[in-house]
Amino acid sequence: MSTRPFKVLGLQQIAIGGLDKLALRTLWVEKLGLRLKGDFQSERENVDEDICALGHGPAEVEVDLMQPLDPEKKPAVHATPLNHIGLWIDDLPKAVEWLTAQGVRFAPGGIRRGAAGFDICFIHPKSNDEFPVSGEGVLIELVQAPEPVITAMNALAQQG
Repeated sequence: MSTRPFKVLGLQQIAIGGLDKLALRTLWVEKLGLRLKGDFQSERENVDEDICALGHGPAEVEVDLMQPLDPEKKPAVHATPLNHIGLWIDDLPKAVEWLTAQGVRFAPGGIRRGAAGFDICFIHPKSNDEFPVSGEGVLIELVQAPEPVITAMNALAQQG
């Protein structure tokens, strides 16, 4: 295995899907006290989501509460309640290039701007003959970490 040219810095997000975003908000925002930071809608991704947060600073984790715009269309953001996890990556283009060469299958769409404003891409939950490495049933979002997160996470790693 060749030397990995990037680092996974930490957990960036979890995404939870359901048919009723308001029911999800009742638990996560009203009962558990997560902060509501914004919302996002995308016809292409068939999603209406609330962007919430727990924690602060570089340790903040985004919690996306998602419902489909149309429950009959794909992607079906509600079909699995834990839709995906997001990982902070220090160099997303290098990560995608290296992982692809290692046989990792990515979902269609390539690197693009995500709901929270960071560049993202997804590791596919299922492998195929050409790309035998996948999320094994879990959709994994790779998220380009902004410089303050990279600096803070590197500093935390040095302390530990």
